[in-house]
Amino acid sequence: MEPLSHLESFVQSAEGGSFSAAARRLGLTPAAVSKNVARLEARLGVRLFQRSTRRLTLTEGGERFLAQIGGALATLQEAVAGIDKDDGQPAGTLKVSMGQAFGREHVLPMMGDFLARYPAILPDWHFDNHQVDLVGEGFDAAIGGGIELSAGLIARELARIHVVAVASPRYMEGRERPRHPSDLAALDTLLRRSSPTGRLRGWTLRHARGEEATVELPRPRAIFNDPEAIAHAALMGLGVAMLPMPFVERGLRSGELLRLLPDWHQDAGAVWLYYPSKKLLPPKTRVFIDFVLERFLDERFAQRMQVA
Repeated sequence: MEPLSHLESFVQSAEGGSFSAAARRLGLTPAAVSKNVARLEARLGVRLFQRSTRRLTLTEGGERFLAQIGGALATLQEAVAGIDKDDGQPAGTLKVSMGQAFGREHVLPMMGDFLARYPAILPDWHFDNHQVDLVGEGFDAAIGGGIELSAGLIARELARIHVVAVASPRYMEGRERPRHPSDLAALDTLLRRSSPTGRLRGWTLRHARGEEATVELPRPRAIFNDPEAIAHAALMGLGVAMLPMPFVERGLRSGELLRLLPDWHQDAGAVWLYYPSKKLLPPKTRVFIDFVLERFLDERFAQRMQVA
C-alpha cells in the first residue's frame, strides 16, 4: 500500500490544481508534494497529471485513480483524525476564514463558549476581506459571501442581509427626517467606493410594498472604500450612510445611530457558512459547523439582519 502522504499529496494537488495549493493545505513544500506525486506515479506506472507552468490537469488515468481512492482516503483520514482526540474530544487546528468586521463583531464573541466546550481545538482564524480558495488554501470552513460554490463545497445560509440608511442623532438634530429616498440628496452623504472597480456605489432602495427608488446623489461629504470606516464616520456625525445591518445593528440598538426611512431597504444578498463537501468531515470541523448554526439560530441572527 502506498504511504498515506503520497495519496494525500495526489488528492490535494488534484483538488487544488497545483502542487503549491496542495502544499499549503498539507503544510509541506511544493517540492515535497511534487516528489510524493512522482513516487506515486512511479509505483503505479501511470502518469497522473499533465503538468504545465500554470496548472495541473488530471490525465484519464489520474481521473480514474482519483475516483477510486477518494472515498477510501477520506475514511482513512477520518480514522486518523479520530485518534487525535483528548478524552474523546474533537482536537486539532481549525482554520477558518471570515470578514474582518463581521468576524470581530459576530463570530469572535462565540470563541469563549466554543473553546469551553471543545478545549482540544486550536482556532486558527483568518480575518480577511477577500475571497479565499477554501480547498486550495487549506481552510476547514469560511463565513462570508460571494465564494464560488464549486463541486467541492457546501454552503449553509446564515442570514439574508439588508442595507439601511442611518445617521447619528447628533447629525439629524435640527434637520428634517427624510420621508422618501429622494430626500437623502439634501443631506450630507457618506459613499462607498468599490475596491474592484473604483466606482462609487449608488443607492437603490426598495419599499416594503415593492416600490424601488434610485437616489441621485450630489457631491458626497466623504468617500470610503471600507464599510466599517463608513459606520464609524456615521457614528461621528459626519452624515448619512447606507450600510449592511451587521455594521450598524449595535449602533441602532444602543441609540448611537438612527434608522432613516424605516420602510425602505436594500438587499445585499446572504452571508453563508462554507465547508468542504466531504462525506466524513473531521470532528473539529463538524462541531464548529454545528456550533455556529446553533448559536446563530439561538441569537435570532437572521431576523436581526432583516428590517422589513
